[in-house]
Amino acid sequence: MGLAVFISVFLSLYGGMHFYALLKIRRALSPGFPAEAAIICFMVLMVVSPILVRVLEEYGFEDTGRVIAYIGYGWMGILFIFLVLSVAIDIVRILLPAGLRPSPLIAFVIAACFSFIFSLYGLYEAMVVKVEHVNIVSQKLAGDRRSLRIVQISDVHLGLLFREHRLRKVVNCIKDASPDILVSTGDLVDGQTDGLSGVLYMLMELSPPLGKYAVTGNHEFYAGIRKSINFTRDAGFKVLRDEALTLPGLINIAGVDDPAGGRKNLEEHEKEILSSLPGETFTLLLKHRPHVGPGSDRLFDLQLSGHTHKGQIFPFGLLVKLVHGRISGLHRLDSGSLLYISRGSGTWGPPFRILSPPEVTVINITADGNAGMGQPAHFGKIIP
Repeated sequence: MGLAVFISVFLSLYGGMHFYALLKIRRALSPGFPAEAAIICFMVLMVVSPILVRVLEEYGFEDTGRVIAYIGYGWMGILFIFLVLSVAIDIVRILLPAGLRPSPLIAFVIAACFSFIFSLYGLYEAMVVKVEHVNIVSQKLAGDRRSLRIVQISDVHLGLLFREHRLRKVVNCIKDASPDILVSTGDLVDGQTDGLSGVLYMLMELSPPLGKYAVTGNHEFYAGIRKSINFTRDAGFKVLRDEALTLPGLINIAGVDDPAGGRKNLEEHEKEILSSLPGETFTLLLKHRPHVGPGSDRLFDLQLSGHTHKGQIFPFGLLVKLVHGRISGLHRLDSGSLLYISRGSGTWGPPFRILSPPEVTVINITADGNAGMGQPAHFGKIIP
């Protein structure tokens, strides 16, 4: 989806959400002309606030943009939760006998109060980074090396709202895991990178012995691909843009661009890249979206993806599942290859997460099944 299409769809859906909320307010409170006009003005401002934030950020008004971002994106999360609760209450009202149905005012107050409570919980959950462990046994580890540890981050969305304080939690999880390889599967940045020197230095602190590798996500293109790539490289990552490399005797690592870049024939190009790699070596594919290209699944051993956030705020994940099918966790494909989808390490839009905590993923690949972490884990399979 290109940026123009994304903006059009977003404004249409987000505007519709506000219209529904306005109807609820009218029915419950009957605010009258002056108050209703003020409510409409506020809602219009909230609809355009994501665009306004981008403009302010681009022209250097970072502090003002951050204030509007907290208000606008916080409101976005609250509104989504309010609409979900309102629809649920409306269904209950329809099912109840007429004499037991709560009034529109009571229904509105219940939805509004619980929206605020769930939003506070969502703020808390978004700050608690979970470490997920994936253990994979493979006979493709070559030479004397019997294990390889890869740490995945995804969808960090560094920008106005995700800065040093929140990134420090992610960085500490990475350091505690002591990875051999660190990978970022897209959407590392979410806006202008000029004011991100603090988080840049934090990422530069990470120096796994076998390197850091990254691919683009859709938001790298939305934020400006040249600046996004430069930032990622400055942070110490080798950005794999439809290319692959082999760490001799260890692992193949391939990475492909996100479709937001507009490149044609992505699936065919992906197969060409993977086909060029030595098949006797474990092949890791980094790809932002959790789509498995036809024929590619037999050419890699493990695909690491993100993008879905597992919906980020329940029950939005149900809609995401309709689009992507798989939205989180480890999946075994029909070919025997594996796909792991991260919930993401940060947040996009609302700084909330509900039933979808942020994660840092530790993938232990071993030749003999001894992962050595002693942690609850997703288990893969033996790859011939």
